[in-house]
Amino acid sequence: MVVFPNCKINIGLQVTGKREDGFHDLETVFYPLAIKDALEIVPATGTSSPVSYTSSGNEIDGNIDDNLCVRAYYLLKKDFPLLPPVQMHLHKAIPSGAGLGGGSADAACTLQLLAKLFELAIPDERLAGYALQLGSDCPFFLVNKPAIGKGRGENLEPVSLDLGRYNIQVVHPGIHVNTGQAFSLLRKDGSKHTDLRAAIENPVETWKEQIFNDFETPVFATYPEIKKIKDYLYDIGALYASLSGSGSSVFGIFAEGRKPAVNFPAHYFCKLV
Repeated sequence: MVVFPNCKINIGLQVTGKREDGFHDLETVFYPLAIKDALEIVPATGTSSPVSYTSSGNEIDGNIDDNLCVRAYYLLKKDFPLLPPVQMHLHKAIPSGAGLGGGSADAACTLQLLAKLFELAIPDERLAGYALQLGSDCPFFLVNKPAIGKGRGENLEPVSLDLGRYNIQVVHPGIHVNTGQAFSLLRKDGSKHTDLRAAIENPVETWKEQIFNDFETPVFATYPEIKKIKDYLYDIGALYASLSGSGSSVFGIFAEGRKPAVNFPAHYFCKLV
């Protein structure tokens, strides 16, 4: 069985406080984009290992035991000990560590695929609990529709937001932003915080003055190259441009029919959706 996990962008990302559990409270608008990985899971035979995992496409850093798809399998295996061995292959097209949620999407789809493939009958709320153990934005990918995320991002409120008539240019410069460091450098005041639900109801061209990502200040200061991407997207006509997540991807929203001719170094990931 094959599924195609897609990425997301964050339209606004407001960190509103530090939690007792060490995480941060935030508010953001999750918006799914059609940049996709491919994940195949099939029952395995003649193997002593519960999971046989292979990958292709973009290189994935880290030990296989830390891979979110593998972790998702073992998370379910603890509560469903009869879960049979599987062969798992992931073709990675979404840039990793880019603020696009690719790893979280893969993990969420692994949970869904295993539940469907082996008829585990897991209620949605319980599946979301598993997803949250794997990552703060994993529960969003179980829903995969525009939503405001609060708390760690797991408290999801659907919103009516359709950017289908716009062109969205995603640019990833291949820079890895340390999320922990980015959190430590965040501004302490909320002077740029706004009512995101109200703001996204306004025309996209007004978002530039209304909707902000708190991570832009520390990330741009540390990596001026990323700020240049945002400035460039505005220079070539973006109605709105922003860092996604804690970076390092930047996206620009362009008017219908406007397909920007971007000029970035060859090692950049650039995708128009």
